[in-house]
Amino acid sequence: MSGYREVLLHRTDASGIEARLVGISDRIQSLQFSNDGQTLMAAGGTPARFGEIQFWDVATRTLKRSFTSCQDTIFGASLSPDASKVAFGCPDHMVRVIEAAGGIELLKMGHHEGWVLGTVFGIDGKRILSVGRDRAAKLVDASTGSFIENVNLLRGKLSTVARHPSRDAVVIGGEDRVGYYYKMDRGRKMLIADDSTLIRQFEVQDGEIFALAFSPDGEKIAMAGAANEIPIYDLSTGDRFVTCKGARSGIYAIAFHPNGQELAAGGFDGLVRIYATQSGKLIREFSPVPLEKDQLTSNQESGKRFW
Repeated sequence: MSGYREVLLHRTDASGIEARLVGISDRIQSLQFSNDGQTLMAAGGTPARFGEIQFWDVATRTLKRSFTSCQDTIFGASLSPDASKVAFGCPDHMVRVIEAAGGIELLKMGHHEGWVLGTVFGIDGKRILSVGRDRAAKLVDASTGSFIENVNLLRGKLSTVARHPSRDAVVIGGEDRVGYYYKMDRGRKMLIADDSTLIRQFEVQDGEIFALAFSPDGEKIAMAGAANEIPIYDLSTGDRFVTCKGARSGIYAIAFHPNGQELAAGGFDGLVRIYATQSGKLIREFSPVPLEKDQLTSNQESGKRFW
């Protein structure tokens, strides 16, 4: 999980911090493990100054390499399936792709008309789908950067995208509070206002959608955002399977455990919560950066003086 200028590695049983990975970026916006679990990619930056991609060796807790790009914080970074490339979105309306080994910029694509907040590679790594404030889910060729098409019908601004773990299909979500499940491949020639790649749209949420996560088996999709609950849906039917409750404010990040039996969530109230995915029951919650009692009192007193 991300903190101020650091990434915190926690034990999944909430027994404590395993490691603190300290970097130069004020904010970390994206985290992703490589498929082999040996490398952790962290992406973010310092607003109005620089964006940064960090690669950490999970076993040794050391920074393997770091690259800066853009002149602002970067968003929605994603690793290609072979971990050779990183795609990410930028406030300058660009999607950039860099080489993971050397940080060389391979592509700079200006197909969007607003901040780009999410990216994903296709199953074979040959295409990239990106979403942003311009309401579009744009599909491009990952080797040339050539625009292929919008896969969606334009509705509200988009904040997040998640790709199915075993097929070229994505769920997107944003300000209109609905998750849309799309194929990345169109079965017929595109027409004006064409939404033929839409597989399913889910029920309206109680707030804007900020985060999406597929279960490892691809059978469920979890949605989180401005509402203080996380519904998990059956992907094949669109029915709500279970609801995870207990948060007291908006939720910014969610992730399934590799075994699919637990879901982790973090949000505005600063707590991490772990849920059982079969029942929605809250298993445990904890502060990612526990404060000692005297430190907490001091912080509270400082807050009183400030206000």
